[in-house]
Amino acid sequence: MGSWNTEPGLSHVGAYQVSGTPFASGSIDGFHGNRPGGYEVVFPYVTRWFKVINNGTTPCKVAFSVSGMTGSFNYFTVGKGATDIPVDSGVYELKVSSIWLSGSTNVDVVAGLTNIGSSRTATSQGSNWSGSAGVG
Repeated sequence: MGSWNTEPGLSHVGAYQVSGTPFASGSIDGFHGNRPGGYEVVFPYVTRWFKVINNGTTPCKVAFSVSGMTGSFNYFTVGKGATDIPVDSGVYELKVSSIWLSGSTNVDVVAGLTNIGSSRTATSQGSNWSGSAGVG
């Protein structure tokens, strides 16, 4: 007999209709990184939305996979701030399990998380849409 107790997936509409669980990470050094290719911010659950705030004076590259950052150049840039004036990306309503940062030495990331496990974004190329068109 099958189990009716299953975890929500990426198409679970209710997970995106409610407010997200807060996530914040500050003062990220994307220039030196925590991985080859940049700094990977790993979310504990799939995001409902996220925002990148560049507090540094160097532009910040943002990608959805390491190959998007380093190989295929599928990334976007959050401009450099002036003294005491941060620049933000605006809110992206995207379902991702991680983002990659590079360039700036002082970046904040804020997100609203769903209750969907991060493993739900895994593909045959790896986690978080790596290998998808426009991603990596």
